[in-house]
Amino acid sequence: MSDCLFCSIVAGQVPSNKLYEDALCYAFYDIAPQAPTHFLVIPKAHISSVSAVNSENEAVVGHIFSVIAQLAGQLGLESYRVVSNIGEQAGQSVLHLHFHVLSGRDMTWPPG
Repeated sequence: MSDCLFCSIVAGQVPSNKLYEDALCYAFYDIAPQAPTHFLVIPKAHISSVSAVNSENEAVVGHIFSVIAQLAGQLGLESYRVVSNIGEQAGQSVLHLHFHVLSGRDMTWPPG
């Protein structure tokens, strides 16, 4: 999708601080971190949000969670939060499925 920031990052048209990449997903550090460790993991294919996950693209979500666990282990994260905002009211600012991984500070509950 030509006007999608995250698609542009995957295509190398917008710089990012890459953490991980494979055939299905891309991980990079957030430019405005909300925790000492804050990175995002996105599918390379454009999926607008969790609400657009279906039987044709669901495997990439499972793969992303496997990658999140792998990266958390490599980074030595003992605990972390995974967040995906769906829709403007929930705080989704880029309409491309992404999972925030936050760690390194106490996470309050309820969030927001």
